[in-house]
Amino acid sequence: MWWWRPAHTCGAPSDGLRWASAPGDERVPGRTGLNREVCQTARVPPNLHRDRAQPGRPGPHHTDVSTTRLALTRRRVTERHPWLYPLAVRAHQLRRHVAWATSGTRWATRAPGTPELPVRVKKHGSLLLRELSPDEMALQHNKVVNLRLASARTDGVVIRPGETFSFNKVVGNCTARKGYVVGMRLSNGEARAGVGGGICQLANLLHWMFLHSPLTVVERSEHSFDPFPDKSRVLPWGVGCSIVWNYVDLVVRNDTDTTFMVHTWVEDKHLRGELRADRPVEHSYKVEARDEEFVRVGDRVWRRNEIWRSLVDRRTGSVVGEELVKRNCAVVKYPPPEHLVVDLDQDGQRTTAPRSTTREGVLSTARS
Repeated sequence: MWWWRPAHTCGAPSDGLRWASAPGDERVPGRTGLNREVCQTARVPPNLHRDRAQPGRPGPHHTDVSTTRLALTRRRVTERHPWLYPLAVRAHQLRRHVAWATSGTRWATRAPGTPELPVRVKKHGSLLLRELSPDEMALQHNKVVNLRLASARTDGVVIRPGETFSFNKVVGNCTARKGYVVGMRLSNGEARAGVGGGICQLANLLHWMFLHSPLTVVERSEHSFDPFPDKSRVLPWGVGCSIVWNYVDLVVRNDTDTTFMVHTWVEDKHLRGELRADRPVEHSYKVEARDEEFVRVGDRVWRRNEIWRSLVDRRTGSVVGEELVKRNCAVVKYPPPEHLVVDLDQDGQRTTAPRSTTREGVLSTARS
């Protein structure tokens, strides 16, 4: 029931979405113009993630400019009637608890005392503190407290063949009773204070490492808006994760015969992570953003891009497959670089073009 999904969650069911076509693209059914209420997330069609990158087989290709499609959706009941929101949250939490209890899934858990696995598949670090206002900096420092607690829960998790890792199952509900404090949360279209705020940074780090491995990402939701400009950005925009106990989750499955181990820890200035394995993996991975732009529709600006992942042969360095991981579309909460903004009318036609089409030095993209 798409209408019952809480407004702040980003992975709206596909039956509530329609794709607006690009000018001249007649292959996309539904409206050809842009709705006044453009959905805050652009979902990849459900079957697209199943077409994973494999040696010798390219991933899906799109001849049109991919990011000229915006998801369209009706406004959810919980947005029109906020009093329904707590009921919707409880309903989704109950449904997730039932799913956990009845799925028969083999869940990955921490394994204290397990020797460190010999092969490092991927490492990553992210800066703990952004340069924000004094009030927001207090929330940033509280975020570090929350990250120390959460990273201790994910450190040492072993994902054996056939097992599934769930961020929410491993970390648990981040409550004040467990020592979590008020940090910055991105919720319902706004940045606001809340207990456990900031743990999404840990989910972002884990997701980035998982994308550079043969593990299968089976569930991941993104934030519905872009809250901050790209200053000091290391990763491409659009690879982050939204976490809400317990039904908005980061879930990966180990479909290989390799055992993986997660290591996470907090240093003075950085959150650090490593993904290790018990044997060398056959391929390396390159993740990048493509077709990134800012689009203005009426008085709102949206940011769009595509996240692509390439499969690279470790011996030759050649790309042997690629896949479209995600199409992103989110409302921008800060003044964007005006020279990069493309204006669209209500029919989806471009009325202006960005003055610069080069990405270098303008929109940050990480490749690895």
